[in-house]
Amino acid sequence: MLTASALIAAAIAGYALLCMVRPFAVCRRCSGTGLRNTAKKDMKLCRRCHGTRYRLRLGRRLHHHARRLHADGTTPTPATDKEAPPWQ
Repeated sequence: MLTASALIAAAIAGYALLCMVRPFAVCRRCSGTGLRNTAKKDMKLCRRCHGTRYRLRLGRRLHHHARRLHADGTTPTPATDKEAPPWQ
């Protein structure tokens, strides 16, 4: 039981480290070419990566979402209905 828990924790820590070091991965839809083939044999940009050939990893997206959620919840909103102190 302890070994399985340690392996799971090590896997999560390893993935978190991978997301910090290399936040982008090769796009799976276009295999890193940035283009997609159509039935008419003309090349168009990949819809998933928009031609950049890379996508943001899931762990990095979750990290950005958590950071944005924390920042939105802790940023003070300016009080517009109060009068300004006389020294400002």
